[in-house]
Amino acid sequence: MSALIFKDLKVVELASVLAGPAVGMFFAELGAEVIKIENKKNGGDVTRTWRLPSENADTSVSAYYCSVNWGKKSLLLDLEAAQDCQTARNLMLDADVVISNFKPVFARKIGFDYDTLHRDNPRLIYAQLLAFEHDETIPAFDIVLQAEAGFLYMTGEANRLPSRMPVALIDLLAAHQLKEAILIGLLQRERSGEGSFVQTSLMASALASLANQATNWLMAGHIPQRMGSAHPNIAPYGDIFHTADGKALVLAIGADHQFRNLCKCLKLDHLPEDERFRTNPARVKHRQELADALKPAFLRFQREELVSILNKNGVPAGSVRNMQEVFELPFAQGMVLEEVLPDGVVSKRVKTVAFTVS
Repeated sequence: MSALIFKDLKVVELASVLAGPAVGMFFAELGAEVIKIENKKNGGDVTRTWRLPSENADTSVSAYYCSVNWGKKSLLLDLEAAQDCQTARNLMLDADVVISNFKPVFARKIGFDYDTLHRDNPRLIYAQLLAFEHDETIPAFDIVLQAEAGFLYMTGEANRLPSRMPVALIDLLAAHQLKEAILIGLLQRERSGEGSFVQTSLMASALASLANQATNWLMAGHIPQRMGSAHPNIAPYGDIFHTADGKALVLAIGADHQFRNLCKCLKLDHLPEDERFRTNPARVKHRQELADALKPAFLRFQREELVSILNKNGVPAGSVRNMQEVFELPFAQGMVLEEVLPDGVVSKRVKTVAFTVS
């Protein structure tokens, strides 16, 4: 049922790069008709050209573009040309949702703003995505928001330069916020018959996702520092260890009983009795000493063997997998969507919908 829940919905996507298109793909996966309007003068969505060196330069799209553009009908239009602009406007006369990351000043100039479109289509849900709500003219890419919202400062290894998160996470967080807003708009329309204007920004979405790192500052005056994958509040959480086969695993010990179980599995029963490691606050304070005490025990096991033992004993742990290893997992293979492109290339990407409805 979940795959067809929006089969009668028409979505027009006036968006490029990642955040807006991710919202459009969400609705496409759930059965909606999604029409993507791309800038004809610039050759379409800029991510069409974001190819890896190993990709075929003769294809019309990159793997990056494919990641969030499954199941859509794409139209290349010049919106500053009268005929093309009218073609796009006609599509929006009976659309249920318009997704836009156009700068509002440009949208108003060509009559694609909410007020103008709402007059002709009162049931329209118009979803606007900005970079910064305080100044709609500022352009931004994900790395800029990672910096401005504090993520970049605290990501990476201690005493090293900050590290960018390896996916454009702020874009994806903003996409989730915009999806939720659209769904609320659709619910309100069911009740009132009226459309609505919904909006989020990359900055607001980033700030809303700072979670404990924000409250560590707001309540405790703690400025998060770069500490790799380690956790400022819990230990050993995020700590990485290597096994006899040279592979890495990560621990996520969130409670004292989990630590005791970990030590039992590693045959280090004396560690929980050590005052430095008995409680979580003590383990956080003595994080490096704890890691040094644990390391040798991991070298007695193969990774997959040890992860299985730990999980069976209620110890949260996982294998640190590269992308090939991830998609060798049967469950991950079931998350892959394929699509044959107009030039015959078989494209692949991961589903953005990770839930079912029954």
